[in-house]
Amino acid sequence: MIRMWSRTIQSRCFRPALSFLIGAALLLAGAPLVPAQPKVKPKNLASQYQEWIKLTSYVITDKEMDVFLHLTNDRDRDLFIDAFWKLRDPTPATPQNEYKDEHIKRFREANRQFRFGSAREGWMTDRGRISIILGPPVSREYDAGSNDLYPTEIWSYYGDIEKGMPVHFELVFFQYRNAGEMKLYDPLSDGPARLLVKGTEEYSPTDYQSMYNKIVDIRPDLAAVCLSIIPYDTAPGFQPNLESAIYMAAILESPKKGLNDSYATHFLNFKGYVSTEYLTNFMSSEGIVAVIRDPATGLDFCDFAVSPERLSVDFYEPKNEYSSNFQIDVSLRADDKIILQYSKEYPLTIPESQLADTKSMGIAIADSFPVIPGSYKLTVLLLNTVGKEFSVLERDVNVPAAAGAPRLMGPILGVKLTDAQPGAHMPFQAMARKLNVDPKNTYSPSDQIAYMFNVIGLTQELWKDGVAGITLSGKDAAAPFQKALTIPLNSQPFHPDLVIAQVIPAADIPPDYYELTLTLKDSRGNILDHQTGNFIISPAKSIAHPVVASKAIAVANSFMFYYMLAAQYDQTGHAGLADVAYQKALSLNPGYTQKIPDYALFLLKEKRPGEALALIERINADSRLKFQYYLLKGRALQALERWDEAILNFTEGNRMYDSDAGLLAGLGACYYKTGQAEKARNALQASLKLNPEQEAVKKLLREIEAKK
Repeated sequence: MIRMWSRTIQSRCFRPALSFLIGAALLLAGAPLVPAQPKVKPKNLASQYQEWIKLTSYVITDKEMDVFLHLTNDRDRDLFIDAFWKLRDPTPATPQNEYKDEHIKRFREANRQFRFGSAREGWMTDRGRISIILGPPVSREYDAGSNDLYPTEIWSYYGDIEKGMPVHFELVFFQYRNAGEMKLYDPLSDGPARLLVKGTEEYSPTDYQSMYNKIVDIRPDLAAVCLSIIPYDTAPGFQPNLESAIYMAAILESPKKGLNDSYATHFLNFKGYVSTEYLTNFMSSEGIVAVIRDPATGLDFCDFAVSPERLSVDFYEPKNEYSSNFQIDVSLRADDKIILQYSKEYPLTIPESQLADTKSMGIAIADSFPVIPGSYKLTVLLLNTVGKEFSVLERDVNVPAAAGAPRLMGPILGVKLTDAQPGAHMPFQAMARKLNVDPKNTYSPSDQIAYMFNVIGLTQELWKDGVAGITLSGKDAAAPFQKALTIPLNSQPFHPDLVIAQVIPAADIPPDYYELTLTLKDSRGNILDHQTGNFIISPAKSIAHPVVASKAIAVANSFMFYYMLAAQYDQTGHAGLADVAYQKALSLNPGYTQKIPDYALFLLKEKRPGEALALIERINADSRLKFQYYLLKGRALQALERWDEAILNFTEGNRMYDSDAGLLAGLGACYYKTGQAEKARNALQASLKLNPEQEAVKKLLREIEAKK
């Protein structure tokens, strides 16, 4: 929970005409323009189409929904609905559509089970959403709560690793303050404090270990998943696991994974960008995106902040406080390929006495993630789940190569420089300094203009005699203003990726629109590089700057950065660099076994089964990863043509979980190689029943039938 504290401010009285407003028709990265025809509001459709929208809300892609709402007649809508179900039919040659039947069954069951205790229909609740997406859990444990814990339910599932899910995970639903419907618990956004009745009163917000120990004493099975959706996956220092947010995004998006929805372009050449309930509530926003090289790690981070134009809130009368909740959905694309995708939530609590000031200042949601060199399209979808409002931030992101001639990164402008929180990584932070940003880049005379930039690839020679020049140039041709500063590079301790952060009093600069130009010069005055940024000095006496909501990442968990980078390198076809990143992550925390299966999968994909086999043995003793151990060991042995040993491991894995299509396909192939045709046929058919889209399995079955 992010809580707002008191802060003295003046109301916002200057909003420059140059503010960048994102139009309501703004699309996600790479989307074509929408044809000029009206978009139907769901409430204006016939009742059967409104019901269909409800039915498919969690499984329909953005493109499909947007196309559907642009259709202009019922005939086209009926054809579209037929195509929608046909795309998902696992057995298109038969009259029955098993996917459709199962989905409708789940939807009706969600409405029946979860309507009680909620002001919404059952399918709209968190439990309803999960049960529709994943089906009934393997196990479901309910606890009515106590004087110490709120009521909870724990749902256990086995996930599809091909869709980015963990093999085994557990989701917690809790009834906060013993009232209302059960909400899906997020280890990162909620934390153990939200499960404990007196969590916010008796514990420091970051004292996760004490809260964890308290829950262990009361309910050990809940403690196992209070820090991660993967049971017992406790990060160093008992910090909530950063991967939970990524896994949850994969879980919620799993019904849309692997779908080729290009058929929708036959209806309209348009790509949707937000779910139905938000479509009519677009809000403009202002944003800032920057790439910062962290000298401590040598890694590049993409940092961003989004500030929506308004703040919608709910009121909680017993405590006289207001609350809101923002969700960000982040994707990074290299051409048309997504190389990073995740979601996070930012719940806000605002005392009643602070509401007016908070709304005046506004809110900015900020985050940071490591990124590999290259050129990308960043898309941040910001949702206010209280007001059902959405906004979009899109930027091109260019990350320079790690090596090269000395050059500049930045400048990044802000409203304040502060000391960074020790042992934590935050957005817009480098070394010991953190920049408080305001995406408007607008200042009053009472403000400080804070700025930060990198000099990367710095040599000892350039550091000794080189300088960074800063020029502020006004746009007013009638009364031009210019101010120049020079910063000797050796005024800072030497580092090949130097960070410089300073402030300039805005009172020294007359109101106008300005360009800040950075130049990197050598000892002879030659300009090696230059970069620019823009800002505004307002004539107003004061400007309200937004409160920035962000989440710290413990430096102790920096090994996770390398796992994220490894996945990006893998997605962009840089297998060698991916391998180096995996090795680095493993060396930083050899005891963290949860990501070893990812590395093993990578090695198998790169046709290095011997190395994968050796690596897999490191998770042999981890009871949480037993299924993955047998599955991956079986795949490695299969690749090494050690068929009998592979069969033994596949069989052990199948005893634990008999619904993994990949395991059954591998088991069938190994049976076939050892002359056990009937067992091979049974395993392959079982695999196809779980996933009909396996051409290699179909081919092997045809081969078996031909020999029979």
